[in-house]
Amino acid sequence: MCGIVGVLGQHEVAPTIVEALRRLEYRGYDSAGIATVHRGKLDRRRAVGKLVNLSDLLVHEPLAGRSGIGHTRWATHGAPTADNAHPHRSGPVAVVHNGIIENYKELRADLAEHGLTPQTQTDTETISMLAKHLLDSGLSPVEAAMQCIDRLEGAFALAFLFDGEEDLMVVARKGSPLALGHGDNEMYVGSDAIALAPLTNRITYLEEGDRAVLTRAGATITDAEGRRVIRDMRTVQMDQTRIDKAGHKHFMAKEIAEQPVVLSDALAAYLTGDGIALPDPGVDFSRIDRLTMVACGTAFYACFTAKYWFEQLAGLPVEVDIASEFRYREPPVLPGTTALFVSQSGETADTLAALRYCKNKADRILSVVNVAESSIARESDLALPIHAGVEVGVASTKAFTCQLNVLLLLAIKAAEDRGRLSAEDRDAMLAALRTLPGVMNAALARDNAFEHIARQLSEARDILFLGRGLMYPLALEGALKLKEISYIHAEAYASGELKHGPIALIDKTVPVVVMAPRDRLFEKTVSNMQEVMARGGKVVLITDAKGAEIAGQDVWHVIQMPEVPEILTPLLYALPAQLLAYHTAIAKGTDVDQPRNLAKSVTVE
Repeated sequence: MCGIVGVLGQHEVAPTIVEALRRLEYRGYDSAGIATVHRGKLDRRRAVGKLVNLSDLLVHEPLAGRSGIGHTRWATHGAPTADNAHPHRSGPVAVVHNGIIENYKELRADLAEHGLTPQTQTDTETISMLAKHLLDSGLSPVEAAMQCIDRLEGAFALAFLFDGEEDLMVVARKGSPLALGHGDNEMYVGSDAIALAPLTNRITYLEEGDRAVLTRAGATITDAEGRRVIRDMRTVQMDQTRIDKAGHKHFMAKEIAEQPVVLSDALAAYLTGDGIALPDPGVDFSRIDRLTMVACGTAFYACFTAKYWFEQLAGLPVEVDIASEFRYREPPVLPGTTALFVSQSGETADTLAALRYCKNKADRILSVVNVAESSIARESDLALPIHAGVEVGVASTKAFTCQLNVLLLLAIKAAEDRGRLSAEDRDAMLAALRTLPGVMNAALARDNAFEHIARQLSEARDILFLGRGLMYPLALEGALKLKEISYIHAEAYASGELKHGPIALIDKTVPVVVMAPRDRLFEKTVSNMQEVMARGGKVVLITDAKGAEIAGQDVWHVIQMPEVPEILTPLLYALPAQLLAYHTAIAKGTDVDQPRNLAKSVTVE
């Protein structure tokens, strides 16, 4: 969520930090700030809103210094104000923080006995107050930072900067990601490698509980037990961290358009002439009795879709859970269970916590991620990359379809491993999947139809989505996309549940989007659609040519999609869900790439 950048450099760091923070804008934020040390003195600048406001402030009030820390804040404790913005400073120490300090009230009470009172509403200020108190007691900056970290409870990534210390920064991670960058007599720290990409391609990822003392000469890292450790330095491919709109108006538009290409790349990574090839050590589904899948948001809907695939194709019992609920209901994890976790960032706090709950309970931990060096990937027995490339838009698009792709390949492999799918049927499915990028291109060429309908949808206050079978999770995803970026209230229901309550919402002011390829449940879905139309509901029917011919009469709008095998419909019908949301948001004039209150990488519970 929040973004952290730190630089111990050879030149003025404020411009560098602002540019690095700009690369973290996709994570979501509502204020930003920088602190530097110049001629031994700490100073800082903070501003509410977009980074341009901080940039403007720095023009009028420049901030000198070759050592600095910066932050983009997504508000948790306290409103998004300049006073609550990071970095927080208490006397000789400044701190930036991603996460939540759970015991900040107790720490504040202790500090109040020493005459220290907060000036903000944030939990983070408590960290700088505690560090100041420890410095005042005679500890060195490094000792004060370490003892301060020892007393913190919760999740955090931290960077400390000190008055009088131009060649020192102390950083730590517990539950939130942090990466170190190595330059030529320079050191960097960032919430992810994307922030540091223009500065260096040599990255060290801190492990859970790690702390590091940085100087320009390098980093000294200790683990959670205080032991000196060496973490691998990795060379990051620069094209994997490239961020640009490639001529599109928004990142979301670019990422929707990229889906045929990234899907082709992902298929090339997993398919060989002999079938499906997984990274080592692979997985044998014949040894698995049940599968537990855990994720949040859009990734949860990818898992929900995969539940249909695994159960129908492979006969494998599947349980799907929202990560934020999973560990708190303390589910039993029975022998023979494999746990699979899906996360675009690989750092989603709730999903990572659920993974750790399953450690030493599940037989095996699998993950489907977009960031190969993420915490979830590193803590899995087998991590399966989705090969979507960097996704900047907060509303996930290409990552969703690439997650679906990997999950479908796993389901096909599971069916084969469990003796429920012949080699001939497997080859037919994979051949159809190979053609899907071309089919997606044909669907994306119909963009104008979505734009026309979206202008009318933008006038609605409430919109319903309906689907059955594989289209039910896609209806849920369509509703989520719409409310995420257009701020229109949208809900999704299994079509068969309509008459059990939601039909009461139907009137002529409520558009109803019906996702209905001509599959085995098409006739039933059409019957539910007729119930809507009989009550004055305005139906947007998304179907194929045969479906439009049978059921397209008298509906408000028809969006015609190419015809594909039923098993592939979720990947294809993700596109209309995305395009309707995108064009409706454009018509509403909302911030498509950075919708209000949302963050791309949710690294706090």
